[in-house]
Amino acid sequence: MLYFQCLENKIAVFFKNELERFKKILKNENTQYYVKDFKGNENNIREAALDVTMHFLRSMKQDELADTLEDELIYTCQLKSDLEKKYQCVFEGIAKQGDSILLNTIYTDLYITQGGGEQVNTEHEIRQIEVTSRHLESPDIQINFKDLFKPHEQTQNIRTVLTKGVAGIGKSVSVQKFVLDWAEGKENQDISFIFPLPFREMNLKEKAEVSLKDLLCEFFPEIKGLDRDRKNKKVLFILDGLDECRLPLKFDVNKTLSDITSPAPLDVLLTNLIKGNLLPHAHIWITTRPAAAGKIPPECIDQVTEVRGFNDEQKKEYFRKRFTDQNMADTIIDHVKKSKSLFIMCHIPVFCWISATVLQNILEKKSKDQTDDTQESNTDDTPRTLTQMYTHFFRFQIQQSRRKSDNSKDVGPNFSEKTPSDIKRYVKCLLFYDTDLEECGIDVSKASVYSGMCTQIFKQETGIILGTVYCFVHLSIQEFIAALYAHLFLDKNKKDVFVQEHMEPEAQNETLTGLLKTAVDKALESDDGHLDLFLRFLLGLSLESNRPLLRGLLSQEESNKQNNTELVQYIKQKFEDSLCPERSINLFYCLNELNDQTLVQEIQKHLSEGSLSSSDLSPAQWSALAFVLLTSDEELMKFELQKLKKSDECLIRLLAVVKSSKQALLNDCNLTDKSCLALAEVLSSDNSLEELNMSNNNLQDSGVKLLCAGLKNIKCELKKLSLSECSIGEEGYKCLYSAVRSNPESHLIELDLRGNDPGETGVKLIYQLIQDHKCQLNTVRLRDCGLTEESCSALASVLSSNISVKELDMSNNHLQDSGVKRLSDGLKNNCKLHKLNVSECSIGEEGYKCLCSAVRSNPESHLIELDLRGNDPGETGVKLIYQLIQDHKCKLNTVSLSNSSFTAGGCADLMSAFTSNPSHLTHLDLSKNKLEDSGMMKISDLLRNSQCKLEKLKLRACGLTDEGLVTLTSALNSNPSHLRKLDLSLNPLRDSGVEHLCALLSNSQFRLETLDLYRCRIRKTQLDKMISALCSNPSHLRELNLNGNKIEDTGVKNLCRLFEHSQCKLEKLM
Repeated sequence: MLYFQCLENKIAVFFKNELERFKKILKNENTQYYVKDFKGNENNIREAALDVTMHFLRSMKQDELADTLEDELIYTCQLKSDLEKKYQCVFEGIAKQGDSILLNTIYTDLYITQGGGEQVNTEHEIRQIEVTSRHLESPDIQINFKDLFKPHEQTQNIRTVLTKGVAGIGKSVSVQKFVLDWAEGKENQDISFIFPLPFREMNLKEKAEVSLKDLLCEFFPEIKGLDRDRKNKKVLFILDGLDECRLPLKFDVNKTLSDITSPAPLDVLLTNLIKGNLLPHAHIWITTRPAAAGKIPPECIDQVTEVRGFNDEQKKEYFRKRFTDQNMADTIIDHVKKSKSLFIMCHIPVFCWISATVLQNILEKKSKDQTDDTQESNTDDTPRTLTQMYTHFFRFQIQQSRRKSDNSKDVGPNFSEKTPSDIKRYVKCLLFYDTDLEECGIDVSKASVYSGMCTQIFKQETGIILGTVYCFVHLSIQEFIAALYAHLFLDKNKKDVFVQEHMEPEAQNETLTGLLKTAVDKALESDDGHLDLFLRFLLGLSLESNRPLLRGLLSQEESNKQNNTELVQYIKQKFEDSLCPERSINLFYCLNELNDQTLVQEIQKHLSEGSLSSSDLSPAQWSALAFVLLTSDEELMKFELQKLKKSDECLIRLLAVVKSSKQALLNDCNLTDKSCLALAEVLSSDNSLEELNMSNNNLQDSGVKLLCAGLKNIKCELKKLSLSECSIGEEGYKCLYSAVRSNPESHLIELDLRGNDPGETGVKLIYQLIQDHKCQLNTVRLRDCGLTEESCSALASVLSSNISVKELDMSNNHLQDSGVKRLSDGLKNNCKLHKLNVSECSIGEEGYKCLCSAVRSNPESHLIELDLRGNDPGETGVKLIYQLIQDHKCKLNTVSLSNSSFTAGGCADLMSAFTSNPSHLTHLDLSKNKLEDSGMMKISDLLRNSQCKLEKLKLRACGLTDEGLVTLTSALNSNPSHLRKLDLSLNPLRDSGVEHLCALLSNSQFRLETLDLYRCRIRKTQLDKMISALCSNPSHLRELNLNGNKIEDTGVKNLCRLFEHSQCKLEKLM
């Protein structure tokens, strides 16, 4: 009996320990550790303990706890183990052959953004990459793929995520990393099951009827027996490669299905899973290339993300992770950066791998040749164009295949002599099945051999479901092979692949030049540009310098300089046609492949000489200008038409540049309705424009009406619009009002309508627009718009309604005291206004009383900037202003009181107020007031105050004398650290004043950035002293205005000394 007692104790201790582990798992305390411990030491006894525990839990009606244990220790655990084995390694470009690499050792984060339009982009993906490469650092919200299903402000409940990205950009690798991190217990452990279902494998079941339960068991045999309809279990389906799907996905007509055990066509299963009829609580992650995104109805998608590939830093990180030899990594990075086309393509991870493969091989061979005196190095011609890079890559793969093969003669590309009926179809085709290969005359039994030998180019995959699928590693490789095939077909058959076989022999182009001209024409006929990259390769392969690498495949005779020159001229003639910008840009890439940069060099010369505005450009030169601007190294932040040519023609010719810019400054450029129509088309398309300035163009109501067609389009993401001095009347205001209100996605936050004539109706419409809670406008400028007392009444009502407007400019309107009194009613309550400009509005003492009273009576006043220039406050008004400033609740930091009839006495009172509450004030404008020396003494008292944070001081035309300037500079010397801008223009400076100013400028603690000395009667001798002072403290000044002073030629020469200083930061000299 003692034995049984001992046995009972041992069993009790064993079960107690196991139950403690099970409890930890159920309480989610270090679950991963206990699961690994269970599986690592799994035996029949521990499995029995689990069975006993689950049995009693179910008998106690605790099915959910039993299910959790069963999932964690059996199904989820086994699924994680199998997925970890499957996804832990990566084969860069290789399906099954070669050495594998652990994904975690080389994985580089990708640039992924939240959002992205629901519109379908059918442009060639290389073109999309070229556009995206300029806007990687866009304001779009960056997101980590591991956080795809985490709620955020825009969407709280995310069930379905659609991730877009061009071929080879890293979508599938992101999926692989996501699954691996989950399987290894690193991320997203709130998910119980992840089921990756690649479309390329599901295609092999397209004609079968199967239930969702059986489909999952076929793909994941380890989960047989699992009840997949369990509640409170987070399940994720990953549908990778929607663009590869051969199913119709008929969301509108497929029958509704909610039972996971009911058999149905795969198309029906997937549409019901995505719509949420099957497993409504499951999460769905779909990846696709952009062109296929439209297969999923927008209402089925909760969040769209976009994989944009590598940004510039991530490219460098990739190469440095890939090579242990950092010198080689740096050499490759430097080489790729030298070629614009190569560096752009490196946004695609697969192209980084291609570049790394080629350049590593070349550098290693070059190093070997340099150490071998008996051989000459022939590796100086490292690839600088796409064709050269892909030719090297193709040649290297064939050489590698021959080394691995016992029979080198049989290894290499086996191109069929059978002509495909439509070469464009095969350029665009993503996946190939046995029937596709047979249609092209390829022996399916040999396809496996070639895909094994050249697997880094063309790979064979056998899915979990029995069946074989073939694909190229990347679409660009496929297009290179297509171009190579076109050359081989011409070499062997003396026929053009574009010419149908039934055509008469005399109608066929039998020369290389004829083939290339036909290809150019065919590419230009394509609206979506799907032959663009194929054309680049086709032209590049025609160059005599590229053919030696393919010796034995391509003939070496026909290509010559005469043919090349003829082809270059043929392409240049195409610019005479009205080509869309995308096709024009591709033609320049084609010329680059042909080593012709003459047009680009001509435009670069014009730009460097600043002669574009006076030059009559040909259509080809206009296209070259667009190409140069679009392919510049810097991101297109600002497009300034004034620097080029002020005309409708120039704008329309450069619309592609406008589309890619964030700011379009088109003011004062003589634009008409034609430009408005063109800009409306830009705003209605995919574009980057955030700011559009069309001020001082005679657009009138008709032009604004045309422009509004773009403003109302949901693709318009304009934030700032300036239409000042454009002769806009009531009708134009009506159109603007309607366009902004009708666009539910309007991003407009700033609207400048200065100098137009809206009439009372137009003003009311603008106020109604501001009052609309859907409207995001926070800055409205209505300077010189004929506003009246009635306008102020309407605006007061708007301001008091707790709206979003932060800045309001009503300057140069005859508001008078009565209008300001009405306006002040809106400033008293709920007003969120930060900046108010009522300069030149004929405001007197009464108006000042109302204004100051309103601001002081609003305990929640946000006003920080007040512009009262050009009014007549009188002594009473001045005192009211300084009482407002003296109020410690006042937050004003910018006060503009120029030309306000201030006297020295008024200035003394004002400065007293500032001195008692100096900590907020940063900008002060007292220009055009007779301050005199006594007034300057009071200003100097403010500047000496250690709490004074003044950054900008304007004292333009204030009648300063030497004595006043001495007082001012002395004060600044005692407290020099804050002032950044000083305007002393239109004050005559004499010797003693200039000497004290020079002493201030040489103070190393004085960090002035802008100094305005316009028409200060500075002479050459005074200038020399000033230059010496600036040379002793040159590192801060950015802008210096010396216009209107007699400094003579020798003075200008002396100024050059300042620029020669190594620490000089001067950017603007006038």
